[in-house]
Amino acid sequence: MKHASAAALTEYPTLLASLRNIPALNERTPGSFYRKSSAFLHFHEVPAGLFVDVKLNGKEFERFRVSTRAEQALFLKAVNIALAIK
Repeated sequence: MKHASAAALTEYPTLLASLRNIPALNERTPGSFYRKSSAFLHFHEVPAGLFVDVKLNGKEFERFRVSTRAEQALFLKAVNIALAIK
């Protein structure tokens, strides 16, 4: 599964803006976010849609489909919960 291209990410400006507004995250390259010095999340594009791998527990990546607004809302809620308790 290949990482999402910058062109693919332009299809999701609201999702990216929401992530960029989280103070605990630093976007090192388009669509690749770090928390402190550790990779936290990155995107993949496949024919089935856009997916994100995220370390909600701080250790292992979990995969979320984020192609629809509903999927994005669930994902952002999980990210905000994970960052609030760490």
